[in-house]
Amino acid sequence: MTIELNREAIAQVAALPAVTEAAEAGSALISLWPLTEAMQMDNDAKYAENLQVRLTRAFARVLTGEDVTVPDAEFVYEGADEIPGRPQNIVDALLAANDAYDTMAGYCTSGDARLVFDAAATLGVHWSDSVAHAVRATIADVESQIEADAVQGRLAASGEPEDVADRFATALAVCDALLGVVAEDAGADARARATAVLPILLYVNELREQCSIPRICLTDRQISGLLDARAGSGDAGTLAATAAYIAPLARDEWTRHHDDVLWDPGEAKRRAKEEDEKRNKEALAAKFAHIKDDPGKEAVEL
Repeated sequence: MTIELNREAIAQVAALPAVTEAAEAGSALISLWPLTEAMQMDNDAKYAENLQVRLTRAFARVLTGEDVTVPDAEFVYEGADEIPGRPQNIVDALLAANDAYDTMAGYCTSGDARLVFDAAATLGVHWSDSVAHAVRATIADVESQIEADAVQGRLAASGEPEDVADRFATALAVCDALLGVVAEDAGADARARATAVLPILLYVNELREQCSIPRICLTDRQISGLLDARAGSGDAGTLAATAAYIAPLARDEWTRHHDDVLWDPGEAKRRAKEEDEKRNKEALAAKFAHIKDDPGKEAVEL
């Protein structure tokens, strides 16, 4: 099995309300670049670190089936190879997830399919020969079609919402097709299916970056939810289900990224102080609301 990007189907996905809403959020985020202020660049670096922590935590929860905490993921991201009082299998899963994440980081510039299989091996994901062949052939076809689309201007790095929607829909189409190949091969076990798709989710994130679309993050529950949505798609088709499920998550993720980049600690502190003062005034006014005004008293500003 290989994929041919159906432009008509992609156009239909790009026109879905959820996808257009996500594209608006993506367009707003993309419009911030190139970043020139040191504070915004620092904020973006912190966002990227947090994204990796969140994503590797989700992967480790899928791999172990256990309650991997945010501190667990942060400790391992910062270089820990053991955590006192925590199971070593959780640490090992986080180490594998971070290694796989770092391995795939170079794909958006190289387009080297071997990185996908290296990441899969790191995660302990073993696809059958037929699935591995389909994944390899599909990635090669996608790379060829991306090159052709780039020449024809279909994947221009424009930040206009319509162009963002088209590129996002293209990545969704690739994601859906690969999920179908990999998940079905894993059988009926929900955790086995979720584990099998982890390298695909890493690949599609880097494919988005390659197409000038920001990365996203799915939690372990959202990964399972995506597979359930596809399994129950019925006549609507799995691509529509994939788009409907992922698009709102992408919208929220890109809005979060946008707000994180623009976050100003000084301004946030000032606004928090103003809100505290407003609440205090309202509370004080409510406390004395039952006391009748004395026309003879001098007015006092609260």
